[in-house]
Amino acid sequence: MALSAPANVRAPSRVGTLIGQAARSRELTLAVVVILLTAIVAILAPNFLSSSNVISVTALTAIIAIAAVGEALVIITKNIDLSVESTMGLVAFVVAEVLKGQNLPVPAAWAIGIGLGLALGMVNGLVITIFRVPSIVATLGTLSIFRGLTYFVANGHEINATDLPAGYTDAASQTVFGVPLFVILAIVVVIVVGLALRYTALGRHLYAVGSNADAAATIGIRSRWTVFMAFALSGMLAGVAGVLWGIEFGQLYASSASGESLAVIAAVVVGGVSIAGGSGTVVGAAIGALFLGLINNALTVLSLPQEWLQVIYGVVILFAVATDAVVQVRTQRARARSRTR
Repeated sequence: MALSAPANVRAPSRVGTLIGQAARSRELTLAVVVILLTAIVAILAPNFLSSSNVISVTALTAIIAIAAVGEALVIITKNIDLSVESTMGLVAFVVAEVLKGQNLPVPAAWAIGIGLGLALGMVNGLVITIFRVPSIVATLGTLSIFRGLTYFVANGHEINATDLPAGYTDAASQTVFGVPLFVILAIVVVIVVGLALRYTALGRHLYAVGSNADAAATIGIRSRWTVFMAFALSGMLAGVAGVLWGIEFGQLYASSASGESLAVIAAVVVGGVSIAGGSGTVVGAAIGALFLGLINNALTVLSLPQEWLQVIYGVVILFAVATDAVVQVRTQRARARSRTR
């Protein structure tokens, strides 16, 4: 005979179930926060949802999201890439310099930029895997080296939109069926990399190495090769972001993209990718980029000091890392209790 629930106990409602699922998923929770933030800012500043502002916000957000996807691959392996911003800046300037000289067609210049990003990522990977330099030290060094190379290439001059092919920067504001072109590209990158993480051997190896590199090695996973691939892919996607940065802004300096590593890393960690490695998704990293992009634009449309943005990035990173630490402690305690039973 089936037992019925007591009369005073109510079955969980559909809304309650959805709220519970959102609370357990960093991606869903962040998506809800993004929706609420959009609604609040739109009420306070109606021009926030104007088509021109939406395109402006999503263009820069898409660039950061693409770089964040690459950074997520590195952080999943329990490493970090601080050189993302200098990779983006160097690629953006080199591509613009090639186009300024009109020596190659635009697609060939883009290919050079993405290839340069891949090469810079491979340099990071080689330094970390062959010389066993901690990633935070290695990429701090290459951050300075790559930026120095940008200053060398720039040689004290800047590039203006007038130096580039006619209509080159128009792609930043173009839409396809009302969706900004940059957003479509970011979505494609997130889908491709997300599927690769889920269904390919490399994707599974990235998570395994991040969870426990020694255990991964014992089952035949080449940990150093996996880490190298993570940095190579991070560099390649930073190269893509650098190409888009040049299209978005047109006017480029040797210091272009300075400080964007903070935004990229903040997007990754707030999106649920654990700084301790072994967990997280690129979807979360992309949503994290959208969240921070909305905050950045909200400060502008609400006429609030932009200096608060750096404070917000720092608070977001600390909060996300602290949350991960609490979750890990609770998980370890739960495992310890289950072993003692």
